[in-house]
Amino acid sequence: MSYAMTPPWPVVRRRMAMASGHHKHKKGRGRGRRGGFPMGSAPFFPGKAKVSRGDVRVAILHLLAEEPMHGYQIMQELSQRSGGMWQPSPGSIYPTLQQLSDEGLIEATDQDGKKVYRLTEDGYAKVESAEDAPPWERFGSDTDEDGLFALRDLGFQVGAAVMEVARSGSEVQIAKAKAILEQTKRDVYRILAGDDEES
Repeated sequence: MSYAMTPPWPVVRRRMAMASGHHKHKKGRGRGRRGGFPMGSAPFFPGKAKVSRGDVRVAILHLLAEEPMHGYQIMQELSQRSGGMWQPSPGSIYPTLQQLSDEGLIEATDQDGKKVYRLTEDGYAKVESAEDAPPWERFGSDTDEDGLFALRDLGFQVGAAVMEVARSGSEVQIAKAKAILEQTKRDVYRILAGDDEES
């Protein structure tokens, strides 16, 4: 079984509910809390970067100082250089590009049907005089990539396996999967409580 494409957690939970026959809710109760997570929300995993508007400006200027890029390239580069901690959205990137353009720090040209951004002379001067390091360097230094990201990815893989059982498993297999998950949940909370530590 391949876990390369893992559906979002709400999809996993919805299919699990449908498989167990509990996907219909009374009016007004569909937005309650079940299974420890608010309905429609994803489980929290640590390791997501906190990004300010100033970080977006600085990051774009540093990237364009290396080479011209279009908006999608900028988003990809920021994600890769932060180890996946920063997942910038078009809603944060493109308004900042427009603001930098209005300030005369960058300019846009059409290239193969795409708007490519490059620094102006004022933009290069801004980067050279800046004392702040690129934001992705700060994110990377604060991250235990081998720990937090591995934990998050394993959680997604377990979710994918659960979805597969909910979709095609027999009643016996679904019951066994539920028992395993209940025991796993208890074991994880024991770790947090320190009950698993040897005296």
